[in-house]
Amino acid sequence: MLNWSNVIHFATNGNPTPPQRVEKTPEEWQELLSPEQFKITRQKGTERAHSSDMCSLFEPGKYACVCCDTLLFDAGEKFESGTGWPSFTQPVEESAIAYHKDVTFGMVRVEITCNTCDAHLGHVFPDGPEPSGLRYCVNAVSLKKVS
Repeated sequence: MLNWSNVIHFATNGNPTPPQRVEKTPEEWQELLSPEQFKITRQKGTERAHSSDMCSLFEPGKYACVCCDTLLFDAGEKFESGTGWPSFTQPVEESAIAYHKDVTFGMVRVEITCNTCDAHLGHVFPDGPEPSGLRYCVNAVSLKKVS
């Protein structure tokens, strides 16, 4: 199980090796994604809090990257964080997510991206429930429910 120390280690020393890579030009991504998906995943945008019904859905299943279909999260790790974005305590695999130090907007945070295609997902914080203590705060637009 990943914890905050693991997250900081990856953000500082490099991420796990993904099982595969998917790379496309910005133009290729624009052809595949809606304008909102492109803005959030490829240009590091953020959707408005509470703008997605996904926050309140807690049915079993898995969530994949909207860009490359890589499995990222399991609904069993989803919880109500009250933040307005879907929140998870763990990714499905350690190598599914990449971690990057983010110092934009005068804050120090850890950005999370799909480790396969570099899609911006959101951020991870050390204020989630036990036992991991992690809160993966994810833009719903960057995910698709696949099962």
